[in-house]
Amino acid sequence: MSKFSRFMKSNKTVRENGFYAPTKSLRDENGKPLEWEFRHITSGENEELRDSCTIDVPVTGKPNMFRPKIQSAKYIRKMIAASVVVPDLYDAQLQDSYGVNQPEDLLIAMVDEPGEYTGLAAFVQKFQGFDVSFGDKVEEAKN
Repeated sequence: MSKFSRFMKSNKTVRENGFYAPTKSLRDENGKPLEWEFRHITSGENEELRDSCTIDVPVTGKPNMFRPKIQSAKYIRKMIAASVVVPDLYDAQLQDSYGVNQPEDLLIAMVDEPGEYTGLAAFVQKFQGFDVSFGDKVEEAKN
């Protein structure tokens, strides 16, 4: 057996989809908030999302010099939209019902309460493996 056999793709754990009810305003016939289905995105997909949300900003006092800046709210919104399986945020009929034409805009229209959206963003970030916040690191360092 090769020393690399444990690293073969066939040994890789399959990541299951997750479920979360991001808003109380969308309910089933029994009054229970509807759960949405989320998939894991790949590192490559995440890199593309991050790159699409990165802009160059001028460096103060240095003409013709720029530094990259991630538009974090846009990045989070795109990451959530890329993660959602159900409902289909790309469905034209669903977009039309909310008067929008982009998956990210539909997401904001469907989860329009700021506290609920913040909870959804936190869930998706943790679901995608971003589960350590800077605040947690500060507390860990203090102890």
